[in-house]
Amino acid sequence: MTFARALVELSQVCFPSHPIRPHRPNTGSLPARLGVVVYRLCPKPLKKLLPPLVMLASLSATLHAQTVDDAIMIPRKTLFTGALYSHDTWNQYWEGPLERTNGNLGTVKTQSVSWTGNYGITDRLDVLVSVPYVWTHASQGVLHSMRGFQDFSLGAKYNFLDRPFTEAGRIRAFAVVAGGIPMTGYTPDFQPLSIGLGAKRIAARGTLNFQSNRGWFLTGSTAYTWRDNVTLNRNSYFTEGQLFLTNQVQMPNVFDYVVSGGWFRRGLMLQGLFFQQRTQGGGDIRRQDMPFISNMMNLSRVSGMVMYPIPGPLHNLAYQFTYGYVVDGRNVGQSTTITTGFDYTVHFAKRGQKQ
Repeated sequence: MTFARALVELSQVCFPSHPIRPHRPNTGSLPARLGVVVYRLCPKPLKKLLPPLVMLASLSATLHAQTVDDAIMIPRKTLFTGALYSHDTWNQYWEGPLERTNGNLGTVKTQSVSWTGNYGITDRLDVLVSVPYVWTHASQGVLHSMRGFQDFSLGAKYNFLDRPFTEAGRIRAFAVVAGGIPMTGYTPDFQPLSIGLGAKRIAARGTLNFQSNRGWFLTGSTAYTWRDNVTLNRNSYFTEGQLFLTNQVQMPNVFDYVVSGGWFRRGLMLQGLFFQQRTQGGGDIRRQDMPFISNMMNLSRVSGMVMYPIPGPLHNLAYQFTYGYVVDGRNVGQSTTITTGFDYTVHFAKRGQKQ
């Protein structure tokens, strides 16, 4: 699998003894169903850009590029879209609290190409969408690589507070609903080489931001994600010291928060971030065993990002680069992630119309 091939395929998308007991999965549906209209880019008038994406449910909590956890709003009738390539590798991981290597895995590499879009419905309401194509590989052992489209992600961000805060700048607050649903029938029960966890999910997020008049900013964001049950292609599984006689896996919910700071002005952004995720349940990887989809997956990651607008005739084009490293975790890889790509801004407002 090459980067070029992934882009081509992406473009073809329309968009000893243990107690045995029966498992009692979470039979309830997700807490809510998200109905949002997603705008689609095409050479037709704005009113014809409405695709039939109303009442999409159980959506993913992870949207990146123009992210759900930042404090940037896209102006009304403006589309911010692009393609991002991500390269994630690790050769050490935490098996519960124990950090170790595994000769049957070597270095695990996960790559993805994602189309992302953020459309400003109003100056205070944006919708965000992401479509990732993912492929994985282990440098040692016999585990087979996997590839395919992962989860369709959708989110809505609303800026409900924007007011002066002293003479130095403004304070703003945002509410976000975001989520995702698997696009294909990929196999989640093949960790760590599966391209995803296969869980429908929906999240509620709150973000608070201070933006100084000189460009400096500080942002804090936190979210809680509800995850639906996952159905396996087998009738039993073993986890948390017990055998479950069912193909339904109850996925623990997830809490996360992000703290970021940096400088943003005239399209140029320099940003440092600290991200922490805490799974609300789940067990550890058993000694010398493969990970399981409902394992506790905790991590702390630091990262830095730069977004640079291209000057001259291509002023609507921006280059983005992000570097991240997992400094601590539980049942996750100590990974290094590099994300790079280009974003383009499209203005749909008519000439003379105020942006």
